[in-house]
Parts: sequence; C-alpha cells; structure tokens
Amino acid sequence: MKVLVVAAHPDDEVLGCGATMARLANEGHEVHIAIMGEGITSRHVGRQEADADQLARLHQHAHAAANKVKAKAVQLFKLPDNRLDTVPLLEVVKLVEDLVENLKPEVIYTHHPGDLNIDHGVVHRAVLTATRPMVGQPVRDIYAFEVPSSTEWAFQRVEPAFRPNVFMDVSATLETKIQAMGCYESEARKFPHPRSPEALRAIAARWGSVVGFQAAEAFELVRSLRP
Repeated sequence: MKVLVVAAHPDDEVLGCGATMARLANEGHEVHIAIMGEGITSRHVGRQEADADQLARLHQHAHAAANKVKAKAVQLFKLPDNRLDTVPLLEVVKLVEDLVENLKPEVIYTHHPGDLNIDHGVVHRAVLTATRPMVGQPVRDIYAFEVPSSTEWAFQRVEPAFRPNVFMDVSATLETKIQAMGCYESEARKFPHPRSPEALRAIAARWGSVVGFQAAEAFELVRSLRP
C-alpha cells in the first residue's frame, strides 16, 4: 500500500501521524511525505525572508525526521509560511494533484480543517479538491490528524471540531515519533508545551486509554471508498 502524508509545515507530519507512519513503514507499506509550506518566515518581523541557513537546517531536519520513521521520500514545496491563504487555492490543489498522479497513493493523511493554524485548513481543502472521487481516482481513504498546539488550541471554536473515529495502536512506535520530533531542534518545546516529549506521550496515552491501547494516534475518517 502507498501512503501519502500531506502536511502544511515541517514537523506537522510527525506531530500528526509520526508513530503511524513508523508502524506502516515497519509493516512494509510505502510512506511518502509532502510538506507544502517552508515553515519559518512568519516568525520574522515584517514577514521578510528567513535566513537561508535557518531554512536549510529546518529542511534538513525534515529529511532526518522522515528517515527516523522510515518514509521512502519527503518533498518540500516551500510555500509561504502561515500565509497559504494568500496563495491561490488552485496552485496548492495542483501540487497535490501532481503528487497523487505521480505516486498514486491509496491512503492520504492530512490536516483537520478546524485547526487554529490557517495553513492547516488550506491544505485540508486542497487535498479534498485534488482527490475528488472521479473514475480512476487512486485515493481510497483520507484521514485527518490532529496537531498538538493547533487543533486543541482552537478550543472547538473553529468549526468543525476534531472528532476522531479511527485509532491506530502505536504502542510499539511511539518512541520513534518522539525521536523523529527530536530531529526538529527549532520546533520542539519543553513541557508543558504540547509539542514536548512528555506531552506527546500523554496525548498518545490518553487516546490509547479511550480504545484500550497503551498508546494511540487519533484520526477522523474524512471519506472511504470501497469499490
């Protein structure tokens, strides 16, 4: 099975489904990652271009994290950070369409549309548009993931709220996710921040307790096609 993870920023892919990617790769599935935004310029005064060395390091971290979860490849499209709403949606859709045409994934994991971060919503809509269920569409299932420090920080005031209904047992690969997140030196935070190792373990334990696993990642099934 080919799996494509479409994320807005470097680290979203690990936060959202890092342990699931590792599990799927361990089971012999082919995992690809696409990161749409460059992930750093919004932190700069005036939104000027970030230092080239900073961007290069961040993107090296993305490749290192992909290696940790045994993804086959990661592509970075470097669209403007936290400004995907200023990019014509069609441009984002076309990038995803090209990915789908070239890779022919059966499953896509991507952002939930109710996140606080505007880029997450743009990516979600682009994925849905690019994978319209027409004849010949290879994408069978689409799952939306949560991103700690974005999904829960919307406090269910951005509709729709995240309502997971699919849970992946990641008891054996949770520490791989933690190691992959550790590759992002500029993105990790200390507890009690949601992106800290302690918080990520707590989130996995919480979802695991909901469904009888030691640790789980939670997803909302967007659609599933069964020919």
